[in-house]
Amino acid sequence: MILLPAIDMKDGQCVRLEQGDFGRQKTYAADPTVMAQRWADDGAEWLHLVDLDGAKDGGRSVNSPIVERILSQIGLPVQLGGGVRDEPTIKHWTDLGVQRLVVGTKAVREPEWFAEMAHAFPGKLVLGLDAKDGWVATDGWLEVSSVDAVELAKNYENLPLAGIVYTDIARDGMLIGPNFHMTERLAREVKLPVVASGGVSCLDDLIRLKTMPVWGTIIGKALYEDRFTLKQALAI
Repeated sequence: MILLPAIDMKDGQCVRLEQGDFGRQKTYAADPTVMAQRWADDGAEWLHLVDLDGAKDGGRSVNSPIVERILSQIGLPVQLGGGVRDEPTIKHWTDLGVQRLVVGTKAVREPEWFAEMAHAFPGKLVLGLDAKDGWVATDGWLEVSSVDAVELAKNYENLPLAGIVYTDIARDGMLIGPNFHMTERLAREVKLPVVASGGVSCLDDLIRLKTMPVWGTIIGKALYEDRFTLKQALAI
């Protein structure tokens, strides 16, 4: 199971939101590049970057230069999400070296376009499934649909995707543990590799996730709040 420290960026800073609420934000670092270097120094194999401004407004944002610096200076594989909604954006980031791009809103709203992009960029795109009580959410989690997350994922499992990132909005940033039931259901019922996201609060959460067939787990607030260190997590 790969661990991906999360770096969420808003207005050029490293922040965390509670349940995806832009009004419940805490800033952890003025420079996300410094945080990226810290995780690299602690042994991270991957980084998970989120452009919150891009997720809310679409397209590249004020955080784009920061992502470019991390790509050029840190040297770790990067998974990037937030505002990836058109082919020029996908090409821009893949050309710069982003390994995996998470597409959420556009994949839900325009599945034919997403399928076309998946074939144009095989192994580069990740289906971002952000859900609340099992229902898929879009537009930076501002809109909740009537689409079941697992059923939606099944529609895409034959595409040449890098995987699925499943995030439970109700748990994200709350340090109350992941949605183990939905995460395991998704990992067992869908053929694509699954990355668990949202709610990891302690080392026991990681131990439990490791028993599931998940490819990786994204860790955010638990690291920033010193619930455990990245080195301790990697040791598990």
